[in-house]
Amino acid sequence: MTYQQPPFQPGQQPPNAYGMYAPPPKKMSTGAKVGIGCGGAFGALVLLGIIGAALGGGSGTPAEKPAEAAAAPASERAKEKAEPAGAKPEKKPEGKPDKPEKKPAPAPKSPADQFKAFVAKHGSPNEKAALGHVTKVQGADELNDILDSVDIYTDFTGGLMGPHQSEGKLIASAFADWKESKNGLVTVYDVKGEILSNGNF
Repeated sequence: MTYQQPPFQPGQQPPNAYGMYAPPPKKMSTGAKVGIGCGGAFGALVLLGIIGAALGGGSGTPAEKPAEAAAAPASERAKEKAEPAGAKPEKKPEGKPDKPEKKPAPAPKSPADQFKAFVAKHGSPNEKAALGHVTKVQGADELNDILDSVDIYTDFTGGLMGPHQSEGKLIASAFADWKESKNGLVTVYDVKGEILSNGNF
């Protein structure tokens, strides 16, 4: 049985003769070998630097200084604390008390507390009574005059058709007196999350 090769087409490479191997792959140039070797050496140096920094290779770091001071003999520490013999103790002027310690700043009030404080100062008796039922104000501190939406939650029941709709309107009106927005909507909810009232502010 004889095997026939397909006819040779112009523009194609002639097929290899049977029994011959493909040419060996190109070897890497010397410049590429040197570049890879230098890159590996640089990477090793960076790795050693990171390890040295992590282990705290330097001496006399701030963390070690307190330990050195604690290791000093007690007599040396006593000498450091003792005042010189000729030094006079400081006299405090009489009649002036020590400076009072600075009090920490009070925690910022929640929007509900701020709203209640405003109504307590500026609101009508009916608004003050209705504000006693407010439990939460959400979104009042994030106003941007583009599309402001504030939700006020109360402990009222009954929803929009319930007996507390008028108190919901009072709360929405009082909020409009407290905050202003070019495009704001305030919604008052009852304890179950049903709408009591809403209004623009």
